[in-house]
Amino acid sequence: MKRNRMKRQQEEFSISFLDVICCGFGAIVLLLMIAKTVEPIVLEEAELDLDGQVRQLQEQLATIRGETTVLNRDLNAKREQLDIERERIANLRGELSVLQAQYASKTEGETEEGKLKGELTVALQTMTDEMRRLLGENYQRKNNVIGGIPVDSEYILFIIDTSGSMFNYGWDRMMNEMVNTLDLYPNVKGIQVMNDMGDYMFSNYRGKWIPDTPGRRQAILQRLRSWNPFSNSSPVEGIQKAVRSFYDADKKISIYVLGDEFTGKSIRRVMLAVDRVNAQHGEGKRNVRIHAIGFPIQFSRPPHLQTTGLRFAALMRELTYRNGGTFVGLNDFR
Repeated sequence: MKRNRMKRQQEEFSISFLDVICCGFGAIVLLLMIAKTVEPIVLEEAELDLDGQVRQLQEQLATIRGETTVLNRDLNAKREQLDIERERIANLRGELSVLQAQYASKTEGETEEGKLKGELTVALQTMTDEMRRLLGENYQRKNNVIGGIPVDSEYILFIIDTSGSMFNYGWDRMMNEMVNTLDLYPNVKGIQVMNDMGDYMFSNYRGKWIPDTPGRRQAILQRLRSWNPFSNSSPVEGIQKAVRSFYDADKKISIYVLGDEFTGKSIRRVMLAVDRVNAQHGEGKRNVRIHAIGFPIQFSRPPHLQTTGLRFAALMRELTYRNGGTFVGLNDFR
């Protein structure tokens, strides 16, 4: 009985020892599975060169900014080129319309409309024949009158229509007429140039006469080639401002209006306004003569679009007659 009890105790001890050993091995296995199997990283080798990366990123940023500047400059250049091409297309379309109108006028027959247009063309000429008829065949022109235009003034002032129709289609002819007019006055005491809105060509001579020298005449013509301030296609503002600013009872002044249309509301109001600023002095004479040169740009358009050109011709004929000047209607604006 005693021997059986001892044998049972030895078996229990053996089983407990095996449990402990198995648990130990299991713990070791778990530790090996949990533990990292890679070699440890040396901290010195893992440190990043932050300063180098910052410099590299800054260089990349500078490169990107430079490329952006170049691309923006190219884009602006392309836009400017596109605007120029669009303007060129608009000019070509306008020239095409003019050529089509000229072709239509040449091919139409001797209809009543054709006769009226022929009469209008004759009326736009320099009126030399009309002057000869009124003055007589034996009339002898005085030295101070050239082509029916009195050139006895000591000061000349130009009022130029700078609207799109004039600048785009009649500018070269206007430059020629400007030169011809200056040639009529080889030596004057002063010159001035304004647009039809009353804006001065040279702001430093605002309200003053430009001294007449060959150099300044050349400067005026050079500036005029590209001078294009805003215009409402009505010479009224420029005429009134010119007379108010430069009227002088002791000076002989001539104003030359160069334009192609009048967009104002009333011709009569213009007459009255100019009469107030350019008053008569003895025998109905006025100190400021007003001449005008009409460019037939509007007459190249369809008849229903010629109204502003007709109104300009009517205004200038009456205005120059009342102010001792001459109206010259050109028959071509090229």
